Amino acid sequence: MDRQRIKRLLEQARIPRRYERCALDSYMPNNASQKKAKADVAKFLEKYPLVDVGLLFLGPCGVGKTHLSVALLKKMIEEKGDAGLFYGFDDLLHEIRLSWDPVSQSSELSIMRPVLEADLLVLDELGKSKPTEWVRETMSHIINCRYNNRKLTVFTSNILDRAGRPGEETLSERIGIRLRSRLYEMCKVIEIDGEDFRQFVKQADYRF
Repeated sequence: MDRQRIKRLLEQARIPRRYERCALDSYMPNNASQKKAKADVAKFLEKYPLVDVGLLFLGPCGVGKTHLSVALLKKMIEEKGDAGLFYGFDDLLHEIRLSWDPVSQSSELSIMRPVLEADLLVLDELGKSKPTEWVRETMSHIINCRYNNRKLTVFTSNILDRAGRPGEETLSERIGIRLRSRLYEMCKVIEIDGEDFRQFVKQADYRF
């Protein structure tokens, strides 16, 4: 494998510095759902590229959804040499909105093309903010294009398919029934529960 090419692909993947060291080996499960999630990622990587669907990680904050997604992305680039891309849900929408041309009614291809063409796209924190009609149409376009071109997508979301408390939104309510229906076809759902890892790290930092 060409090391320079792998290095370039990792740089182009837009993995945030906070997550650069995320690896499958460094994910330490604390419960059965986390062990299963790690095993599912390992199985995905073992079969890649002979996989038909992506992954949708659902669970509360701090259970390792982003960690596992980045670990998968890095491993895919390093071992398979395919192009991957990481985007936060709100960051992607912000960049698309900034590139929007009201005259041509389109966004810059420099933003959209990598998102549509990446062999693997990680879209972190899906539904983080309540979407407008423009957001739903934009996400539907991206997801439908990737679906039709058989491109794999990995999503993470803190919003579950079922409400945990009265008045709490479900994922379908947040992103729309039509978009959630498409995700059923595109992804295997992996639910992760547990305590927030970040709380333990923060508490450890304050010990003297």
